[in-house]
Amino acid sequence: MIAVLPVSAQAETLESALGRAYSGNPTLDAQRAAVRATDENVPRALSGYRPSVTASGTLGANYATGRSGAGGAGGLNNFTRDLFPGTVGLNVTQNLFNGFRTSNSVRQAESQVLGARESLRNSEQTTLFNAAQSYMNVLRDTAILDLQRNNVEVLEEQLRQTRDRFNVGEVTRTDVAQAESRLAQARSGVAVAESNLQASIAVYRQVVGVEPRQLAPGRPIDRLVPRSLAAAVQIGLDEHPAVISALHAVDVAELQVKVTEGELAPTVNIVGQVSQSFESSFPGDQTTAAAIGGQISVPIYTGGEVYARVRQAKETAGQRRIEAEATRDQVRAAVIASWGELEAQKANVQAAQAQVAAAEVALTGVREEARVGQRTTLDVLNQQQELLNARVNLITAQRNRVVASFSVAQSIGRLSARSLGLNTAIYSAKLHFDQVKDLPWGLRTPDGR
Repeated sequence: MIAVLPVSAQAETLESALGRAYSGNPTLDAQRAAVRATDENVPRALSGYRPSVTASGTLGANYATGRSGAGGAGGLNNFTRDLFPGTVGLNVTQNLFNGFRTSNSVRQAESQVLGARESLRNSEQTTLFNAAQSYMNVLRDTAILDLQRNNVEVLEEQLRQTRDRFNVGEVTRTDVAQAESRLAQARSGVAVAESNLQASIAVYRQVVGVEPRQLAPGRPIDRLVPRSLAAAVQIGLDEHPAVISALHAVDVAELQVKVTEGELAPTVNIVGQVSQSFESSFPGDQTTAAAIGGQISVPIYTGGEVYARVRQAKETAGQRRIEAEATRDQVRAAVIASWGELEAQKANVQAAQAQVAAAEVALTGVREEARVGQRTTLDVLNQQQELLNARVNLITAQRNRVVASFSVAQSIGRLSARSLGLNTAIYSAKLHFDQVKDLPWGLRTPDGR
């Protein structure tokens, strides 16, 4: 929509900028790491199904000296005895029943993973929208800076012509002063435009990861925009990651109630022990023992602490349900607002185009009339400023038109690297989950750290 520089084969396109942001934005990478950390909750929960094995050992030294009555003829013998007693043992505990806490914890962990993935999808949307917005901001501010610089050149020529006419007595000193004032104002506009462009470039660098060089025109993504507002609202309520994440948060909270209630149920374990001790009584002795048995623990009264946590978990679950409804309302409001903005910007572009065309015709007419003395220098300057404002309005409207289409796609939850068809590797959160969900041991992460 907005052409700033000649497009070449090396030009950065909006799609390539979005691809850079998707693959290298640090905020998005941090959210991916958070999802990978959440994945580990599943093997943690699954550990409740597996046995717990512990080894133990002790080693010491005993020194004893004295007399014993084992000597001949009723005599006493002196003795000294050095012992190094020790034990080694192996304990194995396998849970059989714990009030379904393990199964509910596994389901809770899986819901946490699904919720984290939706949060990641929401972060992806935000990153892509910010990248598109910063891209269009650079295009807009570059075009406005070019207009402001061109305006300075036009006003400099206008001032030169006015001075020439003043020298031959066709205009007054007031006309010259008016031209000088407008030129100073235009130079101030250049300074402001340069400042705005530098700020937009800084944000672009922050989001996309590289300096903007040669940017191709940006275009709206109307293919992702539904046909009607009603359809957009329904899609947003059904598909927006914030809504789905909130629903998973409800599941997590409700399962936490069940996990806590499980603490009031009996716990049944099978416990096996094998141990060996040596030099416990005299040098060289050894004893081996093995045992296996069932163990049951029945909570009778815990001072009310568990009951309080159950009630607390139920209130938290109610809070999450209310928050889910609030999220749906927020998404609905965002869809309606972004849809209205898109419709307004479509009309704004057409109006701005008509304004520019009319201003160009008006400026040509005012200049011709000024040459024959029917218009003053101020009339020409005013019309020149009006044309500049119209062109700036058009550039801004074109920028807003593109950004508004991205805003609608974001508000309904369909702004993603896959839906945009970006030429970049798509991150798969499921890949890491599949790598770690059944790991019973190991300290290294799947990427080798």
